[in-house]
Amino acid sequence: MLIEYYRWLMAAHIIAMVAWMAGMLYLPRLYVYHIEQGQNSKIADVFKIMEWRLLKYIINPAMIATFIFGGLMLYANPDLLHQGWMHAKLTLVLLLGAVHGMLAKYRRQLEANACPKSAKFFRVLNEVPTVLMIAIVILVIVKPF
Repeated sequence: MLIEYYRWLMAAHIIAMVAWMAGMLYLPRLYVYHIEQGQNSKIADVFKIMEWRLLKYIINPAMIATFIFGGLMLYANPDLLHQGWMHAKLTLVLLLGAVHGMLAKYRRQLEANACPKSAKFFRVLNEVPTVLMIAIVILVIVKPF
């Protein structure tokens, strides 16, 4: 049974989540530097490569792994779906996924030298994954409801 491997699934889920969050916290910071240097500057080409690689090789696979291992944990222990904190957590995870999608969209705009957003916008956006992560961790550990 899958429940016998629950702790392994949890470990894999946490490892994947940490990798996902590392990328989600770093990518908007790269966007700040990219915008500040100018979208048409020589250094912009370096930022484009860094942003693309971070998204393709770290953030995307880590998000997929987070979802897979989290889904397997829910499959192994479906009673979790009857707990209010889990509903709140899943809602916040979906919001984090939406932020991920926004970051991917902005990467494509920066690639095309057509991003209308300011460095200040990306500084503020950089805080959103942090706030979501804090709330998710509190829900999982404290289980307030």
